[in-house]
Amino acid sequence: MNNSVCEEKVYAGIYKDYSKDLHNYLYYKYGDQFDVNDKVQEAFIKLWDKCKEVSLEKAKGFVFMVAKNMMLNEIKHQKVVLKHQQQSKPKDYTNENPEFLLEKEQFYQKYQRALSKLSEEQRTAFLLNKVEGKKHQEIADMLNITKKVVEYRIYSAFKLIKEEIKELK
Repeated sequence: MNNSVCEEKVYAGIYKDYSKDLHNYLYYKYGDQFDVNDKVQEAFIKLWDKCKEVSLEKAKGFVFMVAKNMMLNEIKHQKVVLKHQQQSKPKDYTNENPEFLLEKEQFYQKYQRALSKLSEEQRTAFLLNKVEGKKHQEIADMLNITKKVVEYRIYSAFKLIKEEIKELK
C-alpha cells in the first residue's frame, strides 16, 4: 500500500498538483457558464471515494475524465432546462456609449465569434497557452497528446482567428 492514493499525504499531493490545471482546463473548455470549482471538488471527492481502485499513475487521468463527464452531464441538463424555458429576453442596449466602448465591444464579439469557430481541441490548447500562459509541453501533458499536436492546434487556431478578425493583420 506504499504510495496509495488512499494515503492522505499522497492524495493531498495529487490535489495540489492537479486541481489548478483541472480548473483551468474545464474553464477554457466549457467557459464560465457552469461552476467549474464545484466540478473540480466533486472530481476529487470521487477520487477519494474510489482511491482503492485508482492507481497513483492513473489518478490525474481519473480526475480529468470524471470532471469532464460531470461537465458534459451538466450541459445535457442545461439543454433540457433551456428547452422548457424558451423565453426570449428583450435586448438591453443603448446608443449612449462612447465610440471607443462600442468598438471595444464589437472587437470582443468578433473575438468570441472567432473562438467559437475553432474546434474544441484548438480552442482549449489556444486558451491554455495564450491566456493561462502554459507552455506547449505542459498542455501536451495535460491533454495526453504530443507537443507537436499542441503546437499545430495553437498555430491553426491563431491562423483562423487572424482570418476572422481583420484588425489583427
